[in-house]
Amino acid sequence: MGSTRRSFVKQSAEAVALLAVAPLGCSRVGPVKAPMGEEAMAWEPGYLALARSGELAARAEQLWEVLASCQLCPRRCGANRLAGEVGVCSLTARLKVHSAGPHFGEEPPLVGRWGSGTIFFSNCNLLCCFCQNWEINHRGDGTFLGIDALADMMLALQERGCHNINLVTPTHVVPHVVRAVIRAIPRGLRLPLVYNTGGYDNPEVVALLDGIVDIYLPDFKYQDGEVAAKFSAGARDYPEVAAEVIREMHRQVGVLAVDERGIARRGLIIRHLVLPNNLSGTDRFVRWVAAELGPGTAVNIMSQYRPEHRAPGMPELARRLTHEEWRQALAWAREAGLTNLVS
Repeated sequence: MGSTRRSFVKQSAEAVALLAVAPLGCSRVGPVKAPMGEEAMAWEPGYLALARSGELAARAEQLWEVLASCQLCPRRCGANRLAGEVGVCSLTARLKVHSAGPHFGEEPPLVGRWGSGTIFFSNCNLLCCFCQNWEINHRGDGTFLGIDALADMMLALQERGCHNINLVTPTHVVPHVVRAVIRAIPRGLRLPLVYNTGGYDNPEVVALLDGIVDIYLPDFKYQDGEVAAKFSAGARDYPEVAAEVIREMHRQVGVLAVDERGIARRGLIIRHLVLPNNLSGTDRFVRWVAAELGPGTAVNIMSQYRPEHRAPGMPELARRLTHEEWRQALAWAREAGLTNLVS
């Protein structure tokens, strides 16, 4: 979520005009195909087995039905998005995508040599006041697409040699993603899916993703409900919800596993953005990870906070981190015994 991501988003947005000749934001310069060792070639994502058994289609149907009274996120707004009602995420059942392309600013096990195949979905259910991509998540910049176009986009990223399909802010469009995967499988999709979320997900929906998602990349933003309520649109239950869904993610995929090239194939990476004045509760976060999931859990403690969107007008958030705050965050991680810090 750092400055490299923001630069990538702006650059890939410029590629929207290429939609007529390639999927949104995916300009073709190749195709480029990454060399793969025997281990990587033998591996397959979990969704392929579910597709063969018919379970993937059944899950897709279950998820689509949720849109009739939307419960996809913990806000449970109940909007009939299938009938054109707008949810808290400001979307009906129409899919909206901002941009897509190989991204080199994510965690190294996701990026490798050829990049993470990142798809930025428009709008969001969490709506943090300091959002660094507020034009996408709050304002909803993007283009409406069909399911087939999303499948095309996934396949284009695979053709470019990307190591995964990185679904950014997917909580409110999970049904569309699963339908697109089903459309892409017969055409050769076999990359791992990365579920890149703000951490405010419905645990029941995450349970339906068991075996579909290979790599979970959730944020754990806050340890205090009052802080979450103030800075993320009233999401007072965020700490409890994020803890529950991350436990479920860990149950499904376990610790991070990489192939012989060091590329992530399965597992959990938790992101935690350090906020000024320890508003994110970093000391409690690292202790929770060590105690609940184990010290070997992959964690990215991020230092790149900067005041964006409405944060400049909020005294608690109107400045960057100090060097001492960052050193303290790392010291807490060491004291908690975390041994797999990625960045």
